[in-house]
Amino acid sequence: MRLGMTYDLRQDYLALGWDEEETAELDGVETLDAIAGALGALGYDVDRIGNVHRLAERLVAGERWELVFNIAEGFAGVGREAQVPALLDAYEVPYVFSDPLVCALTLHKGMTKRLVRDMGVPTPAFAVVTALADAEAVELPFPLFVKPVAEGTSKGISAASRVTGRAELLAECRRQLPRFPAGLLVETYLPGRELTVGVLGSGARAEAVAAMEVTLLPGAEEGIYSWANKDQWEERCRYALAEGAAAEEARALALAVWRGLGCRDGGRVDLRADAAGRLAFLEVNPLPGLDPVKGDLPILCRLAGMPYQELLGRIVDSARARLTPRSPAAAATGGE
Repeated sequence: MRLGMTYDLRQDYLALGWDEEETAELDGVETLDAIAGALGALGYDVDRIGNVHRLAERLVAGERWELVFNIAEGFAGVGREAQVPALLDAYEVPYVFSDPLVCALTLHKGMTKRLVRDMGVPTPAFAVVTALADAEAVELPFPLFVKPVAEGTSKGISAASRVTGRAELLAECRRQLPRFPAGLLVETYLPGRELTVGVLGSGARAEAVAAMEVTLLPGAEEGIYSWANKDQWEERCRYALAEGAAAEEARALALAVWRGLGCRDGGRVDLRADAAGRLAFLEVNPLPGLDPVKGDLPILCRLAGMPYQELLGRIVDSARARLTPRSPAAAATGGE
């Protein structure tokens, strides 16, 4: 099978003057090499396409692929993660991971939390702030947590994100709003355990592989899985599989969110406990980082005994299950 690969190469954006945190979600050459190598070992012929602009050029030129492995995060707008899936849908080219609706929705944490709340899944009380006047009108008990409403990889999160009073809230919003014009999410701060659940598959076939707990070590920014803590994870974080009732609850909540939102193939659901130990939904990542060394999903799967190549194989197998006799890939394999 000829497998295209779409991505945003971090080095390209660094060369244009963007900084390390601004490009934190994008992929390095090492990750692309690891993905292509694992897929090649599984028998796929991998064609590196590049970002949405390169994809558009090649589609217009008439090129097609039997399946596209899409890890392109995009770089502009709240719909950036939906750009490649939408373009592929327009040309009827099948692809790995979630569709444009899911990608656009889940990038906006406020919109996602509204739907998850309607599903009956617990999530911290919140407000979306797009102007300082919104922050002044927030009526939630402190402490609160402030983060960009449409970013990932802990971008914009630091020790200052936990605010204990109105003055700190306004100061943090005043500092962050110019950096993140899509707005900020302000939610009740949960002081308990932080878990992330890896999910593989789609719909009824989705499986919560394992729940991984993130513990901050001495020297880390305290109580917050910040961008700095995540970037320097080897010195600041300890990752371990959660066990017992908490792990079972985490997997059940993650599957409810994954299936309820219509996420596909593979990703993560992040949860955190309140002071009483009750878990609540924070966010979902349907376009997971796949760095084989420091990506949370690969780390989680490795701890659960699943090698990197098997992880990628299961993700692609989930996408291939959607292929129809009409699609080029299904036709090439006899509709299997």
